Amino acid sequence: MITRRKILQIPAVTLALPSMGLLAADPTPDAPALDARPIPSTGELIPAVGMGTSRTFNADGAALQNLTAVMRAFSAGQGTVIDSSPMYGQAEERVGDVLRSLTPRPAVFAATKVWTEGKAEGIAQMETSAKRMGVERFDLIAVHNLKDWKTQLQTLKEWKAAGKVRYIGITTSHGRAHDEFLQIMQSEPLDFVQFSYNIQDRFAEQRLFPTARDRGIAVMVNRPFQRGELFSKVKGKPVPEFAREFNCHTWGQFFLKFALSEPGATCVIPASSKVEHMIDNMGANFGRMPTTVERIKMVRAALKSF
Repeated sequence: MITRRKILQIPAVTLALPSMGLLAADPTPDAPALDARPIPSTGELIPAVGMGTSRTFNADGAALQNLTAVMRAFSAGQGTVIDSSPMYGQAEERVGDVLRSLTPRPAVFAATKVWTEGKAEGIAQMETSAKRMGVERFDLIAVHNLKDWKTQLQTLKEWKAAGKVRYIGITTSHGRAHDEFLQIMQSEPLDFVQFSYNIQDRFAEQRLFPTARDRGIAVMVNRPFQRGELFSKVKGKPVPEFAREFNCHTWGQFFLKFALSEPGATCVIPASSKVEHMIDNMGANFGRMPTTVERIKMVRAALKSF
């Protein structure tokens, strides 16, 4: 059985990490192509696999060396989308520390959230986030879990009009407030939404994804592994053989490609503090996605393993 650790032995997903002794990605014409997807509101392309920072980057300065290696693996896999939040403790600051330590600094699509009440408080928080992450202008800021969303979204619309942020959106997690979330999606000019979706939790297929497609809103998927719960369910079990047909070699890639093959998904943001896991995740950034028929087979295989 191929595990997440054994992913380092698979040529199709070996990545350019010279400082760690890893090989460069296969440059041949037969190498799987990067999966880059358009943001509906502009057509700008972003890689399908990004990086979340909840829990994993909430660390003290002693973790900087390891997090730097994680970021190198992310960049080597052609990832650019980094999502954080002031809710995640020291995550924004650690992201900034890592980016400032890298030469050359990798190109990133910097995303964070505003998570407070009051207009002045929201502005102050976003300005602090920019200093922590070391970005002059965020690519995306979203209202986190709809907290004081009317106030914060109004500020975000003003910032976008003034060129202070490129894209704006809203987020939810744990299946919270979906009715209100849908109402905002249907009535506000959003570029992005973020919510949970994975092969076990498929509630978003019912209304969230269809609404995003109808409204031309990009979807950033969080919790594709249900915070690691999915791995515990398949521990010791082989990845279905048919998954190789869409360049999928591990359960991690299996779960990521399931989320990404949902029509309407723009990118997915798994979080990891381990280099080997990040390399595994970035393997899902390449090759084709499962078809509708293959998605049905994936669900059946997962349920059987669960």
